[in-house]
Amino acid sequence: MITKTNIKFLNCYIFLLLVFLCLNSLSAQDISIERVDPPFWWAGMKNNKIQLLVKGNNINNAEVTSRNEDVKISKVVFAENPKYLFVDIEINDSIKPGSAPISFRKNGRKVTYNLDIKKRDTSYLNHRGFSQEDLIYLVMPDRFVNGDTANDVVKGMNDTVCDRNTPIARHGGDLKGIMNNLVYIKFIGATAIWLNPVLESNQPFASYHGYAVTDHYKIDPRLGTKEKYKELVQKCHKSEIKVIKDMVFNHIGDQHWFYKDKPFKDWTHENDTFTYSNFRITTLLDPYASKYDSTLLSQGWFDKHMPDLNCSNPYLAKYLIQNAIWWIEYADLNGFRFDTYAYSDLKFMSDLAKAIFLEYPDFNMVGEIWDNSVITQAFFTKDNCNDSIFNSNLPGTTDFQLYHAINSMINEEQGWNKGIEKIYYTLCNDIAYKKPFNNLIFLDNHDLSRFYSVAGENINKLKIALGFLLTTRGIPMIYYGTEVLMKNLKGPDEKVREDYPGGWDGDKVNKFLRDNRSKNENEIFDFVRTVANWRKNNNVLKKGKLMQFVPFDGIYVYFRYFEDQKVMVVINSNDVAKTFKTDRFNEIISGSQKAKNIVNKDAVDIKSITVKPHDILILELLK
Repeated sequence: MITKTNIKFLNCYIFLLLVFLCLNSLSAQDISIERVDPPFWWAGMKNNKIQLLVKGNNINNAEVTSRNEDVKISKVVFAENPKYLFVDIEINDSIKPGSAPISFRKNGRKVTYNLDIKKRDTSYLNHRGFSQEDLIYLVMPDRFVNGDTANDVVKGMNDTVCDRNTPIARHGGDLKGIMNNLVYIKFIGATAIWLNPVLESNQPFASYHGYAVTDHYKIDPRLGTKEKYKELVQKCHKSEIKVIKDMVFNHIGDQHWFYKDKPFKDWTHENDTFTYSNFRITTLLDPYASKYDSTLLSQGWFDKHMPDLNCSNPYLAKYLIQNAIWWIEYADLNGFRFDTYAYSDLKFMSDLAKAIFLEYPDFNMVGEIWDNSVITQAFFTKDNCNDSIFNSNLPGTTDFQLYHAINSMINEEQGWNKGIEKIYYTLCNDIAYKKPFNNLIFLDNHDLSRFYSVAGENINKLKIALGFLLTTRGIPMIYYGTEVLMKNLKGPDEKVREDYPGGWDGDKVNKFLRDNRSKNENEIFDFVRTVANWRKNNNVLKKGKLMQFVPFDGIYVYFRYFEDQKVMVVINSNDVAKTFKTDRFNEIISGSQKAKNIVNKDAVDIKSITVKPHDILILELLK
């Protein structure tokens, strides 16, 4: 039975429903901005044509206008995903630092984003890059020093476990910890630091290493903030230490905000079923390679939780190139190390290097090329022997071939093309490079067995390898803890990424302090510090040319020379002492009859030299 009360109630219900639908409709028409990348830019940049990635609500087909006459909008592209649009803008050279309002209008509604244009800071010698004059110290931030326990666990992150008893978990090391120990790093003789990735890696597990980035404009909060990162760089520069940022352009973490809501379907490489890369870099230069193999190398995934970026997408390419430039300018960086370099789109990597050097001619970059031939490494360097196929514009690579040769030198039986001979033959192949001195050389890193273990925990063999590293051609790098005999063979990775002893309050031993190191640890520490600091203060090892002689009887001799200074290096790979005459070296030692051992300061008669079993002599020739 219908009553007046029922009719009144029904009318009230209909009215409320109409109000709700109207409000919901109006809400659906609201326009809002969720994110703009890059978040700001600088006045006076050569790269003054930038592309803004804009994510928001109801912005597809919006009219975009600039209210600053020095910021011109040249193009607007609406992505496949209606939440995104891309705005190409050109910033006039006459622009003053300040706010540049950009308006987005649709269906009578408008929202304005104030793009901040900042003043450039040119305080650090125009981003002077690292070079063969430097010694790099590689640090995995989570495993070095815990300087701020307040950021060990950050609420809201996908991984909130900080447990030093669990190798794959985060351990609490951070940027503050590195900052607190710059004196130690400088004391060793290092002039640059390379940090494993510091960008946000908001993965649900194993996020400590940083190689699964989830936000390209954010420092991982468990390490610090972007302001803290900039502060670290500034303090490094005050200590005359350069900073190298580890960049990953091949893949991201599957929790990356733009992977979970992609602007374009082809933002990443996708297959019907999960497909690993074949990791065969050679397929990119093999004249007989199949398309199947080369495609699998470039488009297969690095791991199941690491989507493979499609940098042939022009909008993603632009986004990442701008991001690289943004970090250089923001943090005042000196160099990049590119992870998994060859797995990325080659044209993109070449364009990236070209854009960076256009803005920063004195910057430097090195790419990870992990393979088994010199030709493969050289292919990925600038002006290579076949650059008509591909010119990377990349100054140097990680020199895995010299790494393999060093392993052979200390562990293989000696022979015509074995043992110490591998060093000689590898350096002979430098003819394949335009500038082999730009290569990064090393004994170990975060992906390799600790070299002390590789050397069978023999400090004499380790000393040979370290001495060679610090006196041969290239840019030497030492992995944190090698100087205090940190050890372990790889398997799993976490075994070679252990915490530096003394980096946490309550550690039983503190290897930062001399009294807490063993006799052998101090012997290696002193050796590294002595040679590294001598190197730092003498151009002959920083800038000098290299001359090597064919090894004989397990003895390898080479020289570094610059202007009127010469250094002679003698390596004995035998189990017995060796004595030899030096007549065969007259072309370079002529005029010198004695030398000084730069390690122990002893005087040495160079007419006849005796070298102990498994030993290295580093001699400064005297007139």
